[in-house]
Amino acid sequence: MFRWLTLAAGLLVLAVLALILVFTVKEAWPAIQHEGVWGFLTGDRWVPNDPDGPGPARPMYGALAFIYGTVVTSLIAVIIAVPISVGIALFLTEFAPRRLRGPVITVIDLLAAVPSVVFGLWAILVLGPWLFDAYQATHGLLGAVPVLGSIFGPPQGPRAFMTAGIIVAIMIIPIITSITREVFATVPNADKQAALALGATRWEMIRGAVFPHSFGGVVGAVMLGLGRAMGETIAVSLTIGAATQITANLFGSGNTLPARIVQNWGDPGIPPGRSALVGLGVVLFLITIIVNYLARLVVSRAEIRMKGASA
Repeated sequence: MFRWLTLAAGLLVLAVLALILVFTVKEAWPAIQHEGVWGFLTGDRWVPNDPDGPGPARPMYGALAFIYGTVVTSLIAVIIAVPISVGIALFLTEFAPRRLRGPVITVIDLLAAVPSVVFGLWAILVLGPWLFDAYQATHGLLGAVPVLGSIFGPPQGPRAFMTAGIIVAIMIIPIITSITREVFATVPNADKQAALALGATRWEMIRGAVFPHSFGGVVGAVMLGLGRAMGETIAVSLTIGAATQITANLFGSGNTLPARIVQNWGDPGIPPGRSALVGLGVVLFLITIIVNYLARLVVSRAEIRMKGASA
């Protein structure tokens, strides 16, 4: 009976995911038919009502700019958050005194519970002006360099891809840190002591015993943080600028899939505007599935390589 109950619980999760996909695709189908699958995915214009077009107003719904913004802000957040999170987790498990671990862990857990709108308001009112000055200084320093000049281009204001990525990184650091710390704590103490007994330094012990044992769990923690970064709505909507554009300039304004949904849901435009917003949700859902599948491939191949090296 227990076996069948656990099987039913696992299948229920898959059934719920399948139903979500089926019903969202059904709601988004009018917009997909309007633009075509390829046009919806590769179009870079989002005009709920185009008054300048010939004849009757024809809306245009292209998701490419929002896909680009979601990928860019998520990558910025992960690049910033992962080294900091792993460093904090290593400090708490390997270096921190016992009397310091409790308070630091409590603070990290409290940060994970702060609402996203609070982070967004803090970013705009407090962090944004300081970041805008930093953007101007960075552009002045690197603006003449051929490639870096395009990436760190002229800032268009405090609301930018970089601002959204930084604030999302701050939001996902507690999540990645908490899970990574728990994963590091599962490393057998005998493995660490054996490495130290063989003459390894503390860093060599971490690199040779802690990281290989924890690789899968750390990747899972990063994927959970990446999922939070890709799905963040309010904080990103407040900090990214709500511009529909594809630009290499990280200091420029942009938009993401979830931010566009929340911005336009109250006024989606003429039909099929609401279906197009649901279509953005379908695209985000598919991106999340693809990213998680690729992460599983990376983990499986890395584990095979590690087992071969240990053999």
